[in-house]
Amino acid sequence: MELQGKVAIVTGGASGIGLEMVRHLLQAGLKGVAILDMAEAVGKAAVSQMESEFGAKRAIFIRADVTKADQFKEAFKTASTTFGGLDIVINNAGIGNEDNWELIIAVNVAAVMRGTLLALEAMGRDRGGRGGAVLNVASILGLSAIAGAPAYVTSKHAVVGLVRSFGMPYHWERTGVRVMAICPGVTETPMLAGARGPQMSSMAQMAALEVAALPLQKPDAVARAAVEVLRRGENGSLWVSEGGQPAYQVAIPAREQMRV
Repeated sequence: MELQGKVAIVTGGASGIGLEMVRHLLQAGLKGVAILDMAEAVGKAAVSQMESEFGAKRAIFIRADVTKADQFKEAFKTASTTFGGLDIVINNAGIGNEDNWELIIAVNVAAVMRGTLLALEAMGRDRGGRGGAVLNVASILGLSAIAGAPAYVTSKHAVVGLVRSFGMPYHWERTGVRVMAICPGVTETPMLAGARGPQMSSMAQMAALEVAALPLQKPDAVARAAVEVLRRGENGSLWVSEGGQPAYQVAIPAREQMRV
């Protein structure tokens, strides 16, 4: 995909990995990026920051709760109307509070499914769109597991399964929209900082110990990887961004090959 002149939506785009994705997309020449987030003050500050770096009217903030279908759908309409279409959707919003596993599923699974469906509706050639790309943010814990975060692990495995299904030829041939996933490793984000707070539950303490030995990276590394995946990733592909190294593609073997 040639990124110059394209339009994107980034959920959870006001801070952390999402904000770095917005920055790198604008650096790559996008016409505009819509930042979807719940944090209004932070989101407006993010737009001001992007305007100071890249000029006016390149980024907008849309306050939207991705767990609310009407708000999410309206945000797509606003972004498309503002910038004259839509080419890229990055479903990045996510949480990791194991004490509220139902909200984890609502944000990390249901909202990613909804965001993917809205993207296909907005960009699909079968619906009058011009095609495009969906990049869903999973995790290395969508490809492996730890004992201390069963809900989070479940949610990210679900994102991987979603991408594998929507990434099959049937959907691409119908819509012209590539659906891919990026699986970040441990990354310095507000969510990670919150997971290390002083009032950690025993489950959170276990999870912290399990990931402590994994390499840590900055959000910038994931954003750089995301741009490369959008440029050259194939439909249905899964990519890992870990330890600040270049992203690499992974393939899940057929179930017959998993037999032990």
